[in-house]
Amino acid sequence: MKKVTTSLPGVLLLEPRVFGDDRGFFLESYNQRTFEELGIAEDFVQDNHSFSEKNVIRGLHYQIHQPQGKLVRVITGEILDVALDVRRGSPTFGKWESFKLSGENKHMLWVPRGFAHGFRVVSQTAHVLYKTTDFYAPEHERTVAWNDPALNIDWQLDGEPIVSAKDQRGLPLQRAEKFD
Repeated sequence: MKKVTTSLPGVLLLEPRVFGDDRGFFLESYNQRTFEELGIAEDFVQDNHSFSEKNVIRGLHYQIHQPQGKLVRVITGEILDVALDVRRGSPTFGKWESFKLSGENKHMLWVPRGFAHGFRVVSQTAHVLYKTTDFYAPEHERTVAWNDPALNIDWQLDGEPIVSAKDQRGLPLQRAEKFD
């Protein structure tokens, strides 16, 4: 597994070793020892699977209590994945970075606690899997507005975004709860 550092300390792009032949391919998507060697010594407690259509935007989500680290990968399709630093004391507070994850490139993204996370579906459809380090707690979930003008996130839209009612109620980062 190759670890690629990003502009956001702690957020890592991971490129697994892919073994392919005329039958298809094999890759190891998770191995506790390998991840510990990469600096991700986490216990994952929940796996989630999301299916969405083109231009669906999900996020930017985080849990203010029971914060979740997320290991995100795409099985089929392609997404533009976004991590946003919501740690008030961080030198990269309010900064974001985006990553193309797809079934084709097989890259994964490690988003540690203290970051909001979201994505836009680039392909016609996408299946997204992600492991989390804590359980989903809806009472602690917070949403930063995906279209907060102060953040100016480039979602690379090619059509109208499809956003849930919950995500449409997201707050600008300035008004959202933050991690200390």
